[in-house]
Amino acid sequence: MALSVFKALELAGRALSSQRTRLDVVSGNLANAQTTAPNGEVGYRRRDVVLTAEPARDDFGRLLRDDAGKLVDSVQVDDVREDMAPPRMVHDPSHPHANEEGYVAYPNITPVEEMVDMITTMRSYQANLSVLGAVREMAQRAFNIGRGL
Repeated sequence: MALSVFKALELAGRALSSQRTRLDVVSGNLANAQTTAPNGEVGYRRRDVVLTAEPARDDFGRLLRDDAGKLVDSVQVDDVREDMAPPRMVHDPSHPHANEEGYVAYPNITPVEEMVDMITTMRSYQANLSVLGAVREMAQRAFNIGRGL
């Protein structure tokens, strides 16, 4: 049972693309953590990326399912959803976007949680870059073996 170099590159590439989308969304959340809208309305809502597993549909996936009892999965971005939790209300009557009671609606974003999401996303991205490097090295070694080096 051998994984094709191209399939390994495709799986790692899909994972990199998904993690890039997650990183973009987390960055947007952090950038808008202090965004307000007039009259205490909600201007920006925290966003979450929904990832789904997509079963591999090739011979490698079939072989691995037969050997391991399950199918190899690829990842893809299914959706980017807004978090509908209520905004964080802060009493600041002098703020230009305060409502009649003097409260300003800030997005329901916790910077610490977003930073944790960013770190885990970056680690996943780095792991997939390592996979790409390993696949490239294995392909290079196989090529050198074929050339008799």
